[in-house]
Order: sequence, then structure tokens, then C-alpha cells
Amino acid sequence: MDAGSMSSSSILKSDSRCPLREPFLQKRNSRENLDRFIPNRSAMDFDFAHFMLTEGRKGKENPAMVSSPSREAYRKQLAEAMNMNRTRILAFKNKPPAPVELFPREFSSLPQDKPAKPRRHIPQTSERTLDAPDLVDDYYLNLLDWGSCNVLAIALANTVYLWDATNGSTSELATFEDEVGPVTSVSWAPDGRHIAIGLDNSEVQLWDSTANKQLRTLRGCHRSRVGSLAWNNHILTTGGMDGCIVNNDVRVRSHIVETYRGHEQEVCGLKWSASGQQLASGGNDNLLHIWDRSVASSNSPTQWLHRLEDHTAAVKALAWCPFQGNLLASGGGGGDRCIKFWNTHTGACLNSVDTGSQVCALLWNKNERELLSSHGFTQNQLTLWKYPSMAKIAELTGHTSRVLYMAQSPDGCTVASAAGDETLRFWNVFGVPEVAKPAPKSNPEPFAHLNRIR
Repeated sequence: MDAGSMSSSSILKSDSRCPLREPFLQKRNSRENLDRFIPNRSAMDFDFAHFMLTEGRKGKENPAMVSSPSREAYRKQLAEAMNMNRTRILAFKNKPPAPVELFPREFSSLPQDKPAKPRRHIPQTSERTLDAPDLVDDYYLNLLDWGSCNVLAIALANTVYLWDATNGSTSELATFEDEVGPVTSVSWAPDGRHIAIGLDNSEVQLWDSTANKQLRTLRGCHRSRVGSLAWNNHILTTGGMDGCIVNNDVRVRSHIVETYRGHEQEVCGLKWSASGQQLASGGNDNLLHIWDRSVASSNSPTQWLHRLEDHTAAVKALAWCPFQGNLLASGGGGGDRCIKFWNTHTGACLNSVDTGSQVCALLWNKNERELLSSHGFTQNQLTLWKYPSMAKIAELTGHTSRVLYMAQSPDGCTVASAAGDETLRFWNVFGVPEVAKPAPKSNPEPFAHLNRIR
């Protein structure tokens, strides 16, 4: 056997015979996943530790050992130190250092924890109730609208009344003779000053609300009552019982600029999209049409973009989504009871929800992804839905007849509803924006629960 082999063999043997080798390995393996703590040397008393480890034991092991004066003095000092409760050999007094962030929070790409949004309180009762006598109980009419100047218009029989939401005052705008009326529709122009009034005799009148005077009358649009109106800048769109839809340019003498033909019965719902490019129309023939203004023609009736036949009852309730321009919500009458959602670019039905009762009107929340619907028999309620899950958030009751008409305040928070029970109710259903919250009053002036609008 050569020297290299001998050396290697002897090393192996010496390793195998070492009694501390294996326990040491076991001990190291058992602690290799633990963090080692290194104490702070400045917090250690090495003199006291040395005494406790050596001097205390020498007296017992060597009783005959001679003590010197210096040793006694040193022992005395250590004894005094012991009286100061310095009984621990290792004293770890310094706090561990604070953890250091590798990346500042403002530069970190990790999602930040957002504070939980407080849950909005939705009052279950109306904030205010006004008496609205002679309100026509007709599903196909549109007799309520809230203008951009915070004035609410409502038609009661042959008269149009204005209710100023800023001070609660009521004024009479116009009263029509029996051969002209009753009023069948009202709609504020975008400026909040001018208002269009549709009449039972097929005429449409334009009024200046601040001057309280009539500006002009639009004739020749329809052959019977005008039950629906919709503004698109200076274009006033009218829908009649004759099934026709007419675009009127109110700036020119020859006001009829386009005609849409597609409905076979009365047009009871009209709404322009926010972009002003698409018009949605619903009729008593259970049809929903989407019209595109870019292909409108003044020489011949314009062809619809989409003809949607999914509803099984009259389609009056229409609402364009404020956060998605091509999303339209529509509601069907008593034989349908469904709210449907449409992609108006493709004509696809995205969802359909059976509400269980006649859908009379629809309004989107401008601040949250919510939809409000008003209904008829059996509960005559307003229902707030979460979109897109369509989970019910709240049901508001108080009306004793079907809630035919709804209008939204300019700030998008308050909703006015008018029903066949001849009452007008105000609901704080969409909340109050943070910037619009009034300062609390020490003694708020209570208002009467029930007032007359005329």
C-alpha cells in the first residue's frame, strides 16, 4: 500500500473514531435553518462574568488559597455590583434595528392597501312628497322631466307646472284648452331654460321658462298625440302614436330634417346616446330600434341600425349607460317584466333579468355602477340594482299605484317619481357627493310631509 493510500485510510479511521464528530454533525444539521443571534458586546459585563465563573468556584475547590488585599478589594466591588441586580451574565438591552424597505412605497409596483369605502346609506322612505292631482295614469306618456337648471317640470292634465328644487317654489308655465290637451309629454332642452311640450292634438310647442312665453309651434310631424320627446343639442326628436319618429331642427323654419319609420304602433320611449350618434326607440309593438344618425337621410325614411324583438310587451323604459357609451338598458311592460342590456354596436343582448313586475322607467346612477327601475303591480316599488351582477341593493316603497315616471336631478343624486296615485315623491337613493354635502344646521327647518304642487 502506498503512502497516499495510507494517509487517506488513516484519515478515514481517525474520523470514524472521533466521538464528537457525529453528534456535532447532528447538532449542526438541526440548527442550520435557525438564525444565529450575536449579542451586543457593549451590553456585557465581562468582569462580573469572569468572577462568577472562576472566583466563586475557587473558594470551594481551593479553601486554603491565600487572599491578598487587592483581591479582597476587587471582590468587594464585585459584591456591590451584585447588589445592583446585575445577576445576568448576558444582558441584551438594545432593541433590534427597524426593518429597511428595499424599495420606497411610492416607487413600489405592489398594490397598495386602499381604505375600505364606507357603505352608503340608502333611505327607505321618500325625502319629500308632493300632491300631484290629475296626473294622467297612462303608461305610454312621459309627463316628468328635471332640467339642468334644477327645475322639475310635470304635466297635470292640461297644465304644465314648474317646481324649483333650489327654493321649493311652484309656478304654472302653460295651460291648454281641452281641444289641444291634455299634455302628453314634456322634455327640457339641454340649456335648462327652454322646454318642449307634446300635446294630444299632434302638436309640439316650445316655451321659454324664464320669460314664461311660447316661442313656436311645430306642426306636421305627426297625425296623433306626441307621447315621447328627446333632445340632441338643437335637434328635437318626437315620437307619436302614429309610429313615426321625426327629427326637428328648432333653429330653422322647415324644422323636419329626418324621419325614422320602423314602429307599427305608438312610440312610447325615446333616448339619445351621450355622443348624439345613436337613438333608441321603444314602442307599443314590443319593438326596440337603434338608429344611427350618421346614415340618416332627409329625402327618405332612414333604415334602422338594429331591430330588436326580444321583448314581449311594450318597451317604454330606456336608459343609456353613463360609463359605457354603447350599453343600453331597456324595460318591458306587464307581459314582459324584463330588464335587458344591449350592445348597440352589435345588437347583441348581453343580459336579461326578470323583475317580476311591469317596468315603467329606468335611470342609471351617474356615480356608481347601479341601475334604478320603477315598477307597477304588485308592489309599485323602485328597485336599485348593482350592475352587472343585477343583485338587488334596495327596494323603495311608498307609492300605492304604478310608478310611471322618473326623473333625475342635475347632480345625479336625487330621483323624483310620479305615480298613478297622484303623488310626486323625492328619493335620496343615489347618495350625496362629497363636494355637495351641505354644512350641518343646528336647527334645520322641517318641511311639510305633504304639499300640493298646485
